[in-house]
Amino acid sequence: MAGHNRQIWQTELDDLMRGVAGAFLFGAPFLYTMEVWWKGNFTSPRHMMLILGIAYLSLVLLNVKGGFRSEQARTLGQILSESVEGLAIALITATLSLILIGILRFETGLDAIMGRILTVALPFSIGVGVANNVLQGSEDEPQTRSRDRDRGNAWRHTLSDTGSTLLGAIAVGSSIAPTDEIPMIASSLSPIRLLAIIASSLFISYIIVFQANFGAQHRRRSQPGLFQGPISETLASYLISLAISLLMLWLFQVVRLDDPFNQWVSYGIVLGFPSTIGGAAGRLAM
Repeated sequence: MAGHNRQIWQTELDDLMRGVAGAFLFGAPFLYTMEVWWKGNFTSPRHMMLILGIAYLSLVLLNVKGGFRSEQARTLGQILSESVEGLAIALITATLSLILIGILRFETGLDAIMGRILTVALPFSIGVGVANNVLQGSEDEPQTRSRDRDRGNAWRHTLSDTGSTLLGAIAVGSSIAPTDEIPMIASSLSPIRLLAIIASSLFISYIIVFQANFGAQHRRRSQPGLFQGPISETLASYLISLAISLLMLWLFQVVRLDDPFNQWVSYGIVLGFPSTIGGAAGRLAM
């Protein structure tokens, strides 16, 4: 009985982490769009309810096929209840993300806070809904195929992960680095908040690749490589994504070589958050 209960709780945790991972994979770029924040400042209660309704309807439609849970909902009641859970995940992750990067403050005002949360929660909801439908893959065939072919080829796996992290981080980082949002966000963050962003980047990257059960997760845990342990790979991938973020900021002249060191650090950490998520997505795709 105890073992059965642990399995149930583990399944619940995996499903929750899958929903959270999907939310960040699809919603993170919207966190760095000031137009979304400004629209939230002037969103009326009627429009808020409409956005909430659209987000919930989108989850219902996506949950008809699969949703974020490993087991597909079979009845209308299950579909509706799981859509409520998915919407809650989207609202919570959007709220925590906006707090993390300093967009939600007490002085912002309740109406503006609610508007900002709901405008960002819509893409987060889509991410939760497609987490299982689109991102969860089959373990068996890739794992069996690679076990004999790639065993012991540590350098190949290391280079593959490095390359996919680079591509994912560049794809996301290059689209956000030139914007005014990076200096705007970084200028208002304390050192403690920056440390929280680093921790969140590492945590989200870990759950996307190793906890959310997207694709060949068990194969990723067991394949060889110089940094192939879950913790070491997560740390190495974050450092790669952070380096790419700094490079993108320099290429787009957001930071210059004679700028203060703390400016480089704060800008890099702020951009490193979405770039790390992009790097994790790159490792899933390849």
